[in-house]
This record gives sequence, C-alpha cells and structure tokens, in this order.
Amino acid sequence: MRLLLVCGSLMAGSVNEAALRTATHVVPEGVETDLYRGLAALPHFNPDHDHDPLPHGVADLRARIALADALLFCTPEYAGALPGPFKNLLDWTVGGVEIGGKPTGWINVSTASTGALPAHDSLRRVLSYTGAKLVEEACAHLPLPRHLVGPDGLVTDPAFRRELALRLVALTA
Repeated sequence: MRLLLVCGSLMAGSVNEAALRTATHVVPEGVETDLYRGLAALPHFNPDHDHDPLPHGVADLRARIALADALLFCTPEYAGALPGPFKNLLDWTVGGVEIGGKPTGWINVSTASTGALPAHDSLRRVLSYTGAKLVEEACAHLPLPRHLVGPDGLVTDPAFRRELALRLVALTA
C-alpha cells in the first residue's frame, strides 16, 4: 500500500509537516509513504491550463495521487480558511479524476481555540468535489504544541504518536 502525505503549510519546520514526517515512522507495516513537497512550485490554478499537457508541477502532483492507494492531508488554518497555496493545490485536483474513490483522511494539529475548524470544514467540502472517499476514523483533531516537536522535526510525544498511528491504521485498512 502506498500512502501520499500532503502538507498544506509552506512554513519550514511547521507542526503540520512534523506530524506528517512522524507519520512516516508510525505507519502500519507494509505501508510505503510519499511526502509531497511540491506545494510551493505549483502554478496558480487556471482552468485554461487544466488539460494535457498539464504544467509540470501539476502533472507530478496528479501522477503521485494516481500512484497512491490512500491520501492523508495535514493543513493549518490561515485567516479563518485554508491557506491559499494549499487551496490552489486542491483546485488543481478537482479537474482530475485521480482522487476519486481513494481513502482519504486529514489530521488537524491546531492548538488554537477554534481548533482550525473552518479550514477543515472547507477541506471536507473541497474533497467532496474530488470524489475522495473520506475515512472518518482517519479524520481527527490532534493538537500538537510546537514544543513536542524534536530537533529532528519529528513529534516526540508518545500519546500523539499513538493517536496518529491509530488514524493511519484506519486509513490504510
């Protein structure tokens, strides 16, 4: 099984990226992970360019989605919504068929009082347009304070790692 991990943050060393990097260490045996790092290189979505030949970054994104058996997203909230670059990534996936029917989950690591709920409600709505098969047990709010991320960029907290592993089992079952 191949799991594509997609971070919605461009910030170097973000807790969202730390959660996904940690996921690569706690996935069930036999699951191969692919951490997508092309978010910053994607062109602005333009329906006039959503056809073959696709822009290189978009073709790479869609190919990686097509190769994946399941998807896991982890994104911050910015100004009460999805961050612009991440929404741009999602916009490029709507016109493709690659996500359709794929088991999909998301991890919300926000420690904000709102829990980044608006961003994740929007993510759920956008994923419905892609035909993603949301695995509810793999969609979770797992608050991650920055101090629980070690110097290697991995989450050190055993409780967080256990909860993340449970979500990954549900997603990859």
